[in-house]
Amino acid sequence: MKNKIKDTIEKYLDNVFKNIGTVLYETPEISEHEHNSCKLVADFFESEGFHVERKFCEIETAFKATYKGKKNGEKIAFLCEYDALPEIGHGCGHNLISSMSILASIGLKSIIDEIGGEIHVFGTPAEETNGAKVKMTDLKVFQDMSIAMITHPSNQTVSSGSSLALCPIQFEFFGQTAHAAKEPEKGINALEAVISTYTSINALRQYLPDDVRIHGVIDNGGIVANIIPDYASCKFYARASKKKYLETVIEKMKNCARAASLSVGARLEFNNYELSYDDMLTNKTLSNIFDSNLLEIGEPFIIPVQESTGSIDMGNVSYQVPSIHPWINIGSGDIPIHSKEFAECTQSENAKRAIMRASTAMAFTAHDVLTNPNLLKEIRKEFDSFK
Repeated sequence: MKNKIKDTIEKYLDNVFKNIGTVLYETPEISEHEHNSCKLVADFFESEGFHVERKFCEIETAFKATYKGKKNGEKIAFLCEYDALPEIGHGCGHNLISSMSILASIGLKSIIDEIGGEIHVFGTPAEETNGAKVKMTDLKVFQDMSIAMITHPSNQTVSSGSSLALCPIQFEFFGQTAHAAKEPEKGINALEAVISTYTSINALRQYLPDDVRIHGVIDNGGIVANIIPDYASCKFYARASKKKYLETVIEKMKNCARAASLSVGARLEFNNYELSYDDMLTNKTLSNIFDSNLLEIGEPFIIPVQESTGSIDMGNVSYQVPSIHPWINIGSGDIPIHSKEFAECTQSENAKRAIMRASTAMAFTAHDVLTNPNLLKEIRKEFDSFK
């Protein structure tokens, strides 16, 4: 049956690479504006006999495509991303993420009627900003899935590992304007509160573990120098290896802002200006199966799990269903992700061969789970141990 999967993926490879991967590359759309990209991918699934729900979870550029085999069985989730970066295009390779999940789904579909099971493909926009997976997990759409998989293009092939939990937080201070020279005593300087917050959070770093990352900007500091600002604000990304500890970090940051507010007499408001991402809980049992399949298909080598310094909304999914998020080398050498040059590499023959291997490994892994109940029990046991 695996030969049938592989043959089917090979049959569709050129079509998907050209009519999905290349079209997305040539017409990039940024987060939450992926209208044509979403339609392109959803239309493809519909043309292949999948039942497609558009505007899934009331998200304008999301979809869900479902194909149920003739026999009952476990539910396999593949995830698509298709948002691009401003001015750079598909420098993160999300055009290939969609291509790989499409090919894996089509390959698995070729045998699903024989082995039983269901294929569920989620179109998840805005990974670069307000990741749609966050809202989907809040609505528990992955809760009844058996496993979930997504593969990301990279300049190295790396096993699925961890990611940093992320919380975007904004601090706003409201004071009182006054003439800065004539009557400064009548003013309440909101900018002073922002500066105090910024320096206090900067001083906080020495008391935090190495896995914590805090970076921010002052995005509003007043208008002219001779008027005391009555409004100022700053934004931060705070990250930590575990979301539970990140909550502690955020509370410390809020205390810095509260102290600054009291020191100048300004009113403080804080909010999450984007959605928060959970850390990635890779299911090692599932990851090992994927890695074995990828090596068997012809991947030269796989770098073991590395410490992550980035954040992904797949982390939220991994708290709801056993999940993996491996990385596949598309032959870009040392070219960094999030660059125009990396976007160009997604159109190479090396990239085409890489997505062939990765999508086949995803489909083979799904096959293994669907045909081996004991394997799924091991996957589930590990997942339950995270709780």
